Amino acid sequence: MRFSSRAATLIAVAALPLALSACSSSSDSPSTAKASAKPAKAKDPNAGLLTGTQLKKALAPASAFPAGFTLQADGASDSGGDFLAPSSRKTAKPDCTRLEGTAWLQVTGYEGGVSFAQDDYINQDKTEEVAQEIDAFQGDTAKTVMKQLRSVAAECATFTDTDTHAKVKVTGKSTSGLGDEAYTMTLTSGAWETGTTLIAARTGNTVVTVLSTAGADDGAAVAKKVTAKVLGNL
Repeated sequence: MRFSSRAATLIAVAALPLALSACSSSSDSPSTAKASAKPAKAKDPNAGLLTGTQLKKALAPASAFPAGFTLQADGASDSGGDFLAPSSRKTAKPDCTRLEGTAWLQVTGYEGGVSFAQDDYINQDKTEEVAQEIDAFQGDTAKTVMKQLRSVAAECATFTDTDTHAKVKVTGKSTSGLGDEAYTMTLTSGAWETGTTLIAARTGNTVVTVLSTAGADDGAAVAKKVTAKVLGNL
């Protein structure tokens, strides 16, 4: 029931002694407890994730790469001690040519994680390459990334190579024994001497990606070895 402002004022004044008496009689009244309660602290979405500085230490060392391979200084980078803003996924048709680059995870539509570390090794003749990257994601994004990779394998079943303008064939399959889940894609072309193996493996909220053209098996054995080494370091 609503009272006029004047009536409400009078009633409030009349009730004041009773209110004061009630407050003094109990120190554990609901109003007192409510006033002393602290607001809940917002959960940190990056809690438990490794920074770029920490991920860098988990990258496979030089000993994990074939003899004669050396680290390329311009291919090494990481996000340091701070977390990056999460990127939203681009929903446009995947750019299949990204599968030819060291940062091939971007073919999923994600630029990368809120933290990352990567480097690149190449042989003396610069004819073979092995690149590794680790990305940490918030929430369930890492699982979504892996799901998108499976879609990419189907959407990019064939595409045109940017260098030789040759037709590239892509095959993909789930891979057991690497992390919580893993997926392997093999790229081959009649214009290439050897193919390329791409492996993505998830452990928790982190995704490890490796690109390898080392060896006569389209880089498969080296890619798996480096991936396993990184997972073991995480």
